[in-house]
Amino acid sequence: MAGRLIGIARKGRAHGPVETIDHVEVGLDTGIHGDHRGATRPGKSNRRQVTILRLEDWSAAIAELGRGVSWEQRRANLLVEGVDLPQAPGAMVRVGAALFEITGECDPCRRMDAVADGLQSALRPDWRGGRIARVIEGGRIALGDTVEIEG
Repeated sequence: MAGRLIGIARKGRAHGPVETIDHVEVGLDTGIHGDHRGATRPGKSNRRQVTILRLEDWSAAIAELGRGVSWEQRRANLLVEGVDLPQAPGAMVRVGAALFEITGECDPCRRMDAVADGLQSALRPDWRGGRIARVIEGGRIALGDTVEIEG
C-alpha cells in the first residue's frame, strides 16, 4: 500500500533551527539539500543522510505522552503517512523521485526529553523514533509525493 509524504524539514547546522519546506532536491552526496546531516564526508559513513518518521508512530508516541508536540521537534527530515515502513536495514523506500535505503533505527536521544518530559521513552518502542537512511537515487521530492516500499 502506498503512502504519501506530508512533511519535509531540514537543519542547516547541528542543533540549529528546523526549517519546514514543501519541496527539495535530494542528492547522493548531499542528502536533503540544505540539511547538515546529509553531506557525505571523506572517511565517514553516509548511513544517516536522511531520517524518516511515520505519522502513525509519532501519533502513538504523542498519545502515550498525553500532550501535543509538533513533529518538527523530533528533528526528522521526512514525515510520511499511510505506509508501513520496514524495520529492517536494507529495505528500499521510494519517496517521489528519490530512493532511500533504510540503514537502521533512528534512536531517540535525550534531547527529546528537553522537548517534552517522557518523549524519549515514548519514542523507543517499535521504531517509533523513525528510520535512518542513505540516498540511493536522488531527485526532487515534494509534499504529497507517493511513498512506496520497493523490492
